[in-house]
Amino acid sequence: MDKVSSSKKSAMACPSTHKTFSLALQALVVLEKHSGGKCSSGDIATHMHTDATLIRRILKALALEQIIESREGRDGGYRLVKGADSITLADIYSALQIHNTIADSMLGAARDNCLGGQMKNAFSDILSEIEESTLNVLKSYTIADIVERTM
Repeated sequence: MDKVSSSKKSAMACPSTHKTFSLALQALVVLEKHSGGKCSSGDIATHMHTDATLIRRILKALALEQIIESREGRDGGYRLVKGADSITLADIYSALQIHNTIADSMLGAARDNCLGGQMKNAFSDILSEIEESTLNVLKSYTIADIVERTM
């Protein structure tokens, strides 16, 4: 992982996992179902039956990527920055850096020896192909598509 990704990951302080990706998508669906109005992290967490602290961490990461807008205070809350039909699942996946988890795990498992070096090279090529394929699929779906499927 490069220094930019590392600092970005620690700044967002939320785990980059597939569970996080799912929770982020669910939170965005809740926001969209509120017709573009603001919604607090507590309200979102209640709708999802999950922890508000985790939701705030995830929403912070999405706000840093300008996918949602965050406003603090009595009139605060979260809202989508653009229409749900303009936010792809790839945008969310990339914002949460989900691909880093897979890459870190696979590359970290290869030891620092001759075979390990060869395996890292082989893994790198495969991981690049997986990432490209995954992003292509996720680019074809939007938050609006997910909302439509949940109605």
